[in-house]
Amino acid sequence: MRHDRAVPADVPSQPTETCPGCGAVLVPVPDGGPRHPGASASCARLYEVTLRGLREEADAAPGGDAVVALADAAYDAQHPVAGSPEQLRAALDRLGARTGLALTPPPHAWRTTIADVAADLDVIDLQVLVESWARAVSDDWATVATHRG
Repeated sequence: MRHDRAVPADVPSQPTETCPGCGAVLVPVPDGGPRHPGASASCARLYEVTLRGLREEADAAPGGDAVVALADAAYDAQHPVAGSPEQLRAALDRLGARTGLALTPPPHAWRTTIADVAADLDVIDLQVLVESWARAVSDDWATVATHRG
C-alpha cells in the first residue's frame, strides 16, 4: 500500500536583524523591545528573557548574584557604548579580562553570544552557560588586544 503525503510549502522566511554589538542574527521584536546601548532591540529582549529566571532567583540561589553580574559584564562587553570607554573598561574589569589599554575596535566576531546561550538552555545549566560565555568574551577581547599590541 502506498502512502502519498503532501510536502508542505516552504514557510516564508522572517525578516532578521543583526545586532550591532554581538552580531547575533535575530528576528526583530515587533514592539521595539527593551533598550540596551550598543544592542539591537531583539538582542536586548533575548538577553532579558534568557536571564529573567536567574535574576528572579539570584538572592535565593547560592552565588546567583555573582552569575547575574557575570552575565551583565559579558553582555556589556559585547555591546560597548560609543564614546563611553569607561563603561566598557568596567565590564571588562568585572570579567577579569586582560585587554591592555586599547579598547576599540571590538572583536570582528564573537565566539559566543547571548543567542548561543539561549539556544543551549534546554541541555546545559544557565550558570554553566554564563560562565562559559563570559570566558569566551574575555578571551575574545584579550585576543584583539594581543593582535593590536
